[in-house]
Amino acid sequence: MNLLSPDQPVAWRRELHQYPELSGEEFATTERIRHWLQQADIRLLPLALKTGVVAELGQGAPLIALRADIDALPITEAVDRPWASRNHGVMHACGHDLHTAVMLGAAYRLKQQEAALPGRVRVLFQPAEETFTGAQQLIAAGALDDVQAIFGMHNAPELSLGTLETRGGAFYANVDRFVLRVTGKGAHAARPHEGIDAIVVASQIVTALQTLPGRTFSALESVVVSVTRFTAGNTWNVLPQTVELEGTVRTHNTAIRTRIPEKIRALAGGIAAGFGASVELEWLAGPPALINSPEWADFALRHATESGYRSQQAAPMMGGEDFAEYLHHVPGVFVSIGSASDYGLHHPAFDPSEAAIAPAIDYFSSLAQQALQQVATEQPANIRMV
Repeated sequence: MNLLSPDQPVAWRRELHQYPELSGEEFATTERIRHWLQQADIRLLPLALKTGVVAELGQGAPLIALRADIDALPITEAVDRPWASRNHGVMHACGHDLHTAVMLGAAYRLKQQEAALPGRVRVLFQPAEETFTGAQQLIAAGALDDVQAIFGMHNAPELSLGTLETRGGAFYANVDRFVLRVTGKGAHAARPHEGIDAIVVASQIVTALQTLPGRTFSALESVVVSVTRFTAGNTWNVLPQTVELEGTVRTHNTAIRTRIPEKIRALAGGIAAGFGASVELEWLAGPPALINSPEWADFALRHATESGYRSQQAAPMMGGEDFAEYLHHVPGVFVSIGSASDYGLHHPAFDPSEAAIAPAIDYFSSLAQQALQQVATEQPANIRMV
């Protein structure tokens, strides 16, 4: 029985692309995915989820998982395609529609071979990846219970079609956000000596923050500190009393990550005090660094070569991905698959090649089977629960 026609995954992707939904609002997307899974008689797990779907195939143990993300971004699309977004101001500018089509296709393929599966495959269609909350929601709902290994992907527009890469160890960075509120003393712009210029204070803080990478921490470590918002004042002839800075910190090193908030607080506080101003730090921790299991990374690359991909070692990335949350509970691997877009992720003209879908379906459906066999037959010490 052939459950999956060659054109079906592309049709899924195009329908999802036309009707994108933001993080936490993926209600129609959830219903579409549920419907497509039920059409193939794939069982759905009754988890307490507002949005998102978790399906399962096979019986018994072991149990491995595949994951797709389903949310879109608040971006107005600039791609002239018949399947362009019909939800104004919302776009699948990160390719989550493509990821969903791949994992739906893999679920259909595994359904065809369900009776022969040496265990279970759980397929997670996760909401709210862009806000870094979806993985935690699924974990809290029990989606990861009893899972012994998990696998996921992201399309990579900078990679050519037919290329797959990953690496063991740290792959994506942690994603932390900070807000600094500087308070000085407002004054007339013609009499700055009567106030404490919060703009001058905040500007020096911005400059000083750039000394953290390479001056506070080793230049051999991956550390990025970026100030991305500077908000101050509302007219041309008044020195504002307050300035607000916002930005992000990225690193792969957990020890460094834990030290950075206090370093920022001390650095900004010292500068502010020198001018008679004050500063408050709000630290908003995001997902941790994505750390692939080395053994599963090697496994994924070997299987990629066997599946016809050009497989290669990836360089560490400073972007974030909440698949990292899963890997802090169970071992697994996250891979990049070339999608050959002229424009990058989160760009209004992002347009990944749909030719990437079919090979990825083949890859993940066979990877799931081989991973089950690996866990079932070997249970090696180097592929274990963490």
